[in-house]
Amino acid sequence: MIRAERLNDIVHYLRRMHQAVTAETLAKTFEVSPRTIYRDIQSLIDTGVPINGEAGVGYVIDKHYHLPPIMFDADEIEAIALGIGMVSNWTDQAFANKAQSAFKKIQATLPPLLLHELHQISTFSEPSHYKIPWEVSFTEVRECIRRKHKIQFNYLDLQDRTTQRTIWPLALVSFSPVWLLAGWCELRQTFRNFRLDRISGFETLKQSFPNERDKNLKAYLAQVEHD
Repeated sequence: MIRAERLNDIVHYLRRMHQAVTAETLAKTFEVSPRTIYRDIQSLIDTGVPINGEAGVGYVIDKHYHLPPIMFDADEIEAIALGIGMVSNWTDQAFANKAQSAFKKIQATLPPLLLHELHQISTFSEPSHYKIPWEVSFTEVRECIRRKHKIQFNYLDLQDRTTQRTIWPLALVSFSPVWLLAGWCELRQTFRNFRLDRISGFETLKQSFPNERDKNLKAYLAQVEHD
């Protein structure tokens, strides 16, 4: 890693931390010596980055500090392009349009060298006939998750039995080629996963759901990890 990249990454790292970070921790993270970290921190301070602290105690950064435009390396650009291609091919048109819009904004900030690298990308995501179609609006589901609106729908299980469910939607999870809607099911009083392609009669309810500790996304992810 060249020094300019490391300095930028140190700033990002400190912004993510909620407590002071020692030079030794930074040295291990960036695989350099503590002495190098001391010099890097001083260089950042000299250029106006609001880092407070001292050697042996730890460093913190003012969270109100605004970073300059983010720069990417060639591999990061390729990863972003691949991710945007996958969004375009495996979600819906509205979300694909947002992904393409974001990528155009990123391209507009790239220097000529990285634009050249972008045109040399050799990792792609293409449309697939294995994609399983669904009737529900992918974008509407995302909005319900974001706005914490309850939803109601008919669900056809793998035994071809249909039940009506009221769900607190928490996340959309891709198990290609299947998309799952994860949420708290009022009928079963537990977390459940629902295949989008088996949902019909989808309805967004006016009622919102609270962020209860045992029914939120964090609790869902903890259960998945435990299982």
